[in-house]
Amino acid sequence: MSKNEFPYLHGFDSVEQDRLRKQAEFTEHTVYKDINLSYVKKLIEVGSGVGAQTEILLRRFPKVDITCIDRSKNQLDAAKLSLEKCPYAKDRYQLLEMDATDIEFESQTFDGAFLCWILEHVPDPGKVMSEVRRVLRPGSIVYVTEVLNSSFFLEPYSPHVWKYWMAFNDYQYDMKGDPFIGAKLGNILMQQGYRDIKVKTKTWHLDNRRPAKRKEFIEYWSELLLSASDQLIKEKYVDEETVNKARAELKTVRNDPNAVFYYSFIQASAKAF
Repeated sequence: MSKNEFPYLHGFDSVEQDRLRKQAEFTEHTVYKDINLSYVKKLIEVGSGVGAQTEILLRRFPKVDITCIDRSKNQLDAAKLSLEKCPYAKDRYQLLEMDATDIEFESQTFDGAFLCWILEHVPDPGKVMSEVRRVLRPGSIVYVTEVLNSSFFLEPYSPHVWKYWMAFNDYQYDMKGDPFIGAKLGNILMQQGYRDIKVKTKTWHLDNRRPAKRKEFIEYWSELLLSASDQLIKEKYVDEETVNKARAELKTVRNDPNAVFYYSFIQASAKAF
């Protein structure tokens, strides 16, 4: 682990890296529905990880050049391997190991910023957004997409899933992250001097109206939840019995003809001045 890396709930192995790419692809439509970076030429992506969102950004916005920063050399190495295979990405990105609370660029370097599923993992999101604002030119746009884990609902009732989910969130808090940070984005952006702040709630609500999509989402969500199980067991937040019973409950819900899945996340946009 490099000096810049920090503990991460899901780990840094190749399985997790593949999951992150799958997650980006799976959530793309909802995440990017209201994002417009067509007029941005120099974008900074904070917490770019394995480059999964970078690939989507480069594909969706062919005129943008992206500077990716992340604290994990391991993730950046994986991003390099992946992006090198994308013909549309050639000469349009750079990958830098960097602390987002101390961005090593001059003020007013970029005309856009993008952060997705990153502030939930950092101890001082206000400092990150302060640095992002500093390196943006006046009038530049920033998009921030974040979790709101209190919104999760699953039917039929699955007590071991809930026990596991509470441990999942407790561990993230204990690691100085925030699994509920999405609801706080408006406050954070106001405190750091952004203007034209807009906050939207994005929701996945799957029931009998779309049974195939519901099953697909529950399968995806099961993979996301259980990706942290080894770490949670290691740190004694849950035991193997709870994990195994949660896994069984998720399988039962996935195949229930009357299952309900609900989750909301938050996306904010603002301008730097």
